[in-house]
Amino acid sequence: MRPRETTWPLFRATWDGLVARFGDDEIACWVAGMLRLVDVNAGPSCFVAFWSLCATHPADDGIAPLIAAADAGAEICRHAGAPAATAAIAAAPTARRLLGLPAMPRWWQIMENLAREAPESVGTVAKHLIEILTANDVDDFGHFVAAGLKAAAGSKQRRLNFFALQDELARRLIERPAAGVGFAETEAATKAFVTSLWGVPPLLRNLPTDLGQTQQRRVSLAAPLIRMPAFYRGVEGDAARALYKAAAAHAQAHLLFGGPRFPVGTLKPLQLALVTLIEDARVETLAMRQLPGLRRLWAPYHVAQPNGAATAPMLLARLARALFDPAHPDDDGFVGKGRAMFQAAQSRIADPTLSREIGMLLGNDLGQMRVQFNARTYVVEPLYRDDGLGLWDFGDSAPTSKETLELTVSAARTEPTEAPDSRDAPADPNAADDAIARARPVAADPRGTVVARYPEWDQAYGIERPDWTTVREVAARRGDPRTIEHALDQAQMLRNRIAQLVRGVRVGRPVRLKRQFDGHDFDIDAMIDAGISLRMKRDAEPRIFRASAPQHRDLSVLLLIDISQSTRDRLASGASILDVERLAVAVLAEAMDALGDPFCLLAFASNGRDDVQVTAVKSFAEPYRADCIGRLAGLSSGLSTRLGTALRHAGASIAPARTLRKLVIVLTDGEPSDIDTAQTDLVEDARRAAAGLRRRGIDSFGVVLDPGGITAASRIFGRGNTMLVPRVEDLPGQLSGLYFRLARR
Repeated sequence: MRPRETTWPLFRATWDGLVARFGDDEIACWVAGMLRLVDVNAGPSCFVAFWSLCATHPADDGIAPLIAAADAGAEICRHAGAPAATAAIAAAPTARRLLGLPAMPRWWQIMENLAREAPESVGTVAKHLIEILTANDVDDFGHFVAAGLKAAAGSKQRRLNFFALQDELARRLIERPAAGVGFAETEAATKAFVTSLWGVPPLLRNLPTDLGQTQQRRVSLAAPLIRMPAFYRGVEGDAARALYKAAAAHAQAHLLFGGPRFPVGTLKPLQLALVTLIEDARVETLAMRQLPGLRRLWAPYHVAQPNGAATAPMLLARLARALFDPAHPDDDGFVGKGRAMFQAAQSRIADPTLSREIGMLLGNDLGQMRVQFNARTYVVEPLYRDDGLGLWDFGDSAPTSKETLELTVSAARTEPTEAPDSRDAPADPNAADDAIARARPVAADPRGTVVARYPEWDQAYGIERPDWTTVREVAARRGDPRTIEHALDQAQMLRNRIAQLVRGVRVGRPVRLKRQFDGHDFDIDAMIDAGISLRMKRDAEPRIFRASAPQHRDLSVLLLIDISQSTRDRLASGASILDVERLAVAVLAEAMDALGDPFCLLAFASNGRDDVQVTAVKSFAEPYRADCIGRLAGLSSGLSTRLGTALRHAGASIAPARTLRKLVIVLTDGEPSDIDTAQTDLVEDARRAAAGLRRRGIDSFGVVLDPGGITAASRIFGRGNTMLVPRVEDLPGQLSGLYFRLARR
């Protein structure tokens, strides 16, 4: 190492530290390991990573782990190259901290095997090691790597996506151990608990995880079996143990107090869901008559409140709570009618047919209310109840346990239709099969096209509810671009000032490049090194020049525009807040377009968790032209501000950008709010969404127009990443100035 002037001091410091802590025989073994790295040409970066590992290694652990790291690093380098070996050695302290010293030989073995079978993936695994190892042990890590190799089926790109955690299966495999407590850990205690209730041992079985299903799984009944999810996402520790007990007790109540399975017949999906809900309430009522303490077990999961949008899933959740707790206040007419009908039938509560009678009547009423019910997205609430499959007789179209009730209902129930002249047509024995195979036209949802679903933080229970919010892309309405152009003409002084800033940034400061093959000047340090090499009779490095190059900009920006109802407010000048936002965005867009920075403009508003509307004013792929200006002019105010979901969608939109820096700027006039949840919950959820962006290397910044919202914005983005604009009229200049400051960070 002595001739390597850049690495010699580091090597010497490492050597002195090791010699002071270990004996001659141990040092000799260490030297042999170090020479193996040299023999495979691991390179200076790998050496530096290894020395850093040695410098931080506790002396009490002995020198053997360092020798093992050198041997494994050499093996990885031999199969996957020096960068992979460097990444693995650099990740070793993280692995030791999360797994413990005894697990390190196994960890190195897994990494060596990965280098042999998927050399391109070693660096990716090392980069995402913290996420992969969180709440995992070394065996789980081995299972994860093996699953990735198998799932990729030899595809290099699929392996990279898997180990970069961009694959759904990879995220589920990490999520499973992170849940901590699942069916395997609770099976014995849950079985003993249910047996103690009624003296009948339940037949509990594990419900295999459906990795293609995004919704939270529910218990599935297949009498006499009770099939339980492998785990409940987002529910950990004692909360998971309590949930398994509540779910198993509810399922056993169905087996003890239920009747024959209901025939599906010609019932509509909404009626099926309501009959299932009534049957759930009926068997729970009978169970609580025998064991009143069950109310305390099930009550915490009934959280529906008598407010928010009157959607079908919300009304069903409210009805479930009203039937469970007669004292719970809810003045909704539909909920009140369902409660009254159920109370009136208490004299025949043991008769299962009342569930079908009440459910069909309520289904007709709800259908006349014109509330929307999407059978494919509806999920039974509350969480501890089963999916309802075991209550229905589907005949020859009986579903498997992997299917949800809603998907089964819409697929299994077919109603024959007859054309006007069908009696004259010959019978076709394959007609039924053809009808099933053909796609049927579906009316477009007036709320927009569903493009994504995202989780949301539940502050009350301290859990993240997966796939809780739905983002819908709403087609932009085209306005008159001349209104924007006229506003820009009125702000000509501001445009001139921004143009000067653009010219300054485009010229930028030159970057000095040393040790170049050619250039306008000599590099003194490089010349000295070359002279030393010549005097030592060695080949001199020819890169002895110094050059300059313009500073390279590598930044992409997504501007997230709040167009909620409050932006309709008028200012003293007569313009609305949205008008000022349009002007500010137009000025900034001109600047970014002139700089050549990739940018995207998204507007958002919300109407409950199932209707978070996003309008694309400009995508990253399209140029900023008159069409984009027209969409900007066509934006209108309305609805609420579910900021956390919008931030997650912004992160998903900007993540593919191939730039070093990614920046999301949120332009909002107040705190997050929506019609179906508390404001404090949305603030905490937005804070977590912003933190998630930071973990992905995406910067976020909040620009707030209302002084009342600065506290919430500071909590969401951090005090240093929040700017208050007290006078809305100053927004165009303030926003552009902010962008230029952030672009120089």
